[in-house]
Amino acid sequence: MDTLTAWLTKVRSLLAPALLHCLICGKTSRPAAGLHGICAGCEEAIPWIRQPRCQKCGRHVGCPDCSRSGQAVPIVCNRSAVAYTSVMREMLGQYKYRGNEQLAPLLGSMLDRAYIRLKAERERGQQGTAEIQKAESAFTGPFFPGIQSARNRRWQADLLVPVPVSESRFVERGFNQAERLADVLSGRRGIPQLPLLVRTHHTGKQSFKHRAERIADMKHAFAGNPDGAVLLQFEVWLETLGKRTRPLQIIIVDDIYTTGSTIRACAETIRTLCNDYGKVAEIYSLTWARS
Repeated sequence: MDTLTAWLTKVRSLLAPALLHCLICGKTSRPAAGLHGICAGCEEAIPWIRQPRCQKCGRHVGCPDCSRSGQAVPIVCNRSAVAYTSVMREMLGQYKYRGNEQLAPLLGSMLDRAYIRLKAERERGQQGTAEIQKAESAFTGPFFPGIQSARNRRWQADLLVPVPVSESRFVERGFNQAERLADVLSGRRGIPQLPLLVRTHHTGKQSFKHRAERIADMKHAFAGNPDGAVLLQFEVWLETLGKRTRPLQIIIVDDIYTTGSTIRACAETIRTLCNDYGKVAEIYSLTWARS
């Protein structure tokens, strides 16, 4: 009987889910089903942005910024993985300011969900365009090859560009969090990433500034990366695309979207760089959190 009891205990332990030390709450608990390194309770509490109310900036609540601004926005849209709640703020702080490197894959996998949603949105939009073109489908053939191919094409980002940090910030933290996020997304989706941008000057902590101060700070804050090796990589990458007729699909990657001033400044610089090479780009942004 003792042998049977011991055997049953061993079987139960093998069948029971292994417990883990959660990276968010710090408790030992049942692991999450979809995200590595956190418990099921913390996974359920993540404030995912599944249906953004603002289709331009991806905000999950009413957005006065996009509606009141009459200026043209240099990105197609932004999408963020989560709302920037106090729990998410603490989580990012653990990684960004207190060097908890274990959080990097988790944050990157969360950002990947935002990419999946963006991709699904773009493909739904293409399907909608295809429906409009149904009346023209009878003309598909050797004289109209583009109609059918456009309908069947799946959307895919071509390039990831992380938002750069200043030299002083890099020395302080030892890494660029946006670049780390882009690394994870690049590995998961097979999308190349290039550090096409540099900061021209240190802008200080943006979290302590008002909207107008952020916008003023970001004017001329970025420039194309002057590193010859990076530019050569960019040129080689452009050559691999061949004679593509559609615009380049470029995604800017950052940790937080607040006013969008950083993303807009980066997008304008990337657009200018692409124009210098005779290329048209559709620019998007993906951020881990939306404040």
